[in-house]
Amino acid sequence: MNTITIDDPPVVATTADVDPRAAVGARTRVWHLAQIREEAVVGSDCILGRGSYVGPGVVVGDNCKLQNYALVYEPAVLEDGVFVGPAAVFTNDVFPRAVNPDGSLKSADDWHAVGVTVRTGASIGARAVCIAPVTIGRWALVAAGSVVRADVPDYALVVGVPARRIGWVGEAGVPLREEAPGSWVCPESGRRYVEADGVLSPAAIDADVARP
Repeated sequence: MNTITIDDPPVVATTADVDPRAAVGARTRVWHLAQIREEAVVGSDCILGRGSYVGPGVVVGDNCKLQNYALVYEPAVLEDGVFVGPAAVFTNDVFPRAVNPDGSLKSADDWHAVGVTVRTGASIGARAVCIAPVTIGRWALVAAGSVVRADVPDYALVVGVPARRIGWVGEAGVPLREEAPGSWVCPESGRRYVEADGVLSPAAIDADVARP
């Protein structure tokens, strides 16, 4: 996280609730009714929309966007550049109950929280539900309304209930076009990718292109 100076502190709405034990990075904007709980860490240049929630100890990287009413429960980890759409939910309890078998109210000591991990650049669509413990791969895209209950590979485009992969996306977020078996290209950026054994990765950069 970047060091905060007097010239670039976070901007926090007066109606937001940021625990004094939380850490919020430079230039991050926390809007109306958003809540950041104790020991949470939010990086620099993030946007937390109205009513969004970041649970205790959650880690949010730099340049992330949590849209209105996104709910990120502990112990989730979001790497840099993650987008979480409106009303998306990250769960943290595999077998949720309010009470123990004897009828007593459950406390923090009566269950083990499990988290969702979202890798760099990935996007979670509006009202999607990510059921912990799952990992969303780098630059993956989870379509709006999907229910994710299994890990999502890097660059995967997943949709539905339960979510299933229907294609690939690049860093631009646009579905890739298959030019030949195992060879994909982004129609927006022109960047090329190769697929092998269900794994997508950027193609090797041509030496002439890489030369400064």
